[in-house]
Amino acid sequence: MSYPEIDVAELERRWQDGSFVLDVREPEEWEAGHLAGSLHIPLATIPDRLEELPGDQTVYVVCARGGRSAQAVQFLNANSFAAVNVAGGVVEWTDLGYPLETGF
Repeated sequence: MSYPEIDVAELERRWQDGSFVLDVREPEEWEAGHLAGSLHIPLATIPDRLEELPGDQTVYVVCARGGRSAQAVQFLNANSFAAVNVAGGVVEWTDLGYPLETGF
């Protein structure tokens, strides 16, 4: 199944402009480091928390490398959201030297 996708460098440009970022990793991954201002909803809980997502803007979805976020994007797009996967995820974000914040 195909889905929209961008790379980490493109997310960094869009993030600077205030784009909505959803992190679908597990709580311990989130606490270890995440994009400032991103919303944390673990993948398994997305169906129960759709009301927390904006229906009027694109949702850029990240996980560690892009697998879980791809699943989330497919689900969100099937449920009338405009979602885009971020290939490479937080691992590539960190490898490129972009900032993360830690804690909850």
